[in-house]
Amino acid sequence: MDTKSPYLSLIIPAYNEEDRLPRTLPQVVHFIEAQPYDVEVIIVNNNSQDRTRQIADELASEKPYIRVLDEPIQGKGAAVRAGMMAGKGEYLLIADADLSMPITEAAKFLPPQIEPYDVAIGSREVEGAKRFDEPLYRHFMGRVFNLIVRVLAVPGFQDTQAGFKCFHRERMREILERQTIDGWAFDVEMLYIAQQLGQKIVEVPINWHYRPNSRINPLQDSYNMFVEVWGIRQKGKRGEYE
Repeated sequence: MDTKSPYLSLIIPAYNEEDRLPRTLPQVVHFIEAQPYDVEVIIVNNNSQDRTRQIADELASEKPYIRVLDEPIQGKGAAVRAGMMAGKGEYLLIADADLSMPITEAAKFLPPQIEPYDVAIGSREVEGAKRFDEPLYRHFMGRVFNLIVRVLAVPGFQDTQAGFKCFHRERMREILERQTIDGWAFDVEMLYIAQQLGQKIVEVPINWHYRPNSRINPLQDSYNMFVEVWGIRQKGKRGEYE
């Protein structure tokens, strides 16, 4: 594959993922090598304290379309930003390391299966989406947080937190040069900025599987996300994203 100008860049932020990567990365490889277009994979090691970097390096040594980066700033937002800035694809897709959205769903984010867009977000709530094995309390948490997001920052979207988002390269950097959040609400901020810039955002129905051992602490992270979303609203009012 010619990864100098890939059609798709797949960005995978990874923090202490030594247990998941041996299961999910072979699925990524199988998907990529079945596609008719060029794909690059960028795994961003975010200060992992386990064998995440070693596992990623071992596969990258075998597959020339896989790159491994280190992001010293702690936080998923920082890792995603580093990966996207390094990506060379026409489309850049963020994928969680646990592949709670199966990697085969990536085709839904690419033409001709989707109309032209600037930002496409994977949604578990729109018509055609399916959830599997999600505990009731997690679903309730997600709906409450989505209500907060819609009221304070990004109206009009039923699910902003599925973790899978795809950006058209031409408009992506306009967002990243304004983004400030390194933590969990980074994607809410990205969508807020995209809306302020008048970019076209679409929701894509996905199949989504709940994975145990989530990195989210229900109480602490919910509070932190609320604070960050409130901060996005205040920054917007002050014109900091202009």
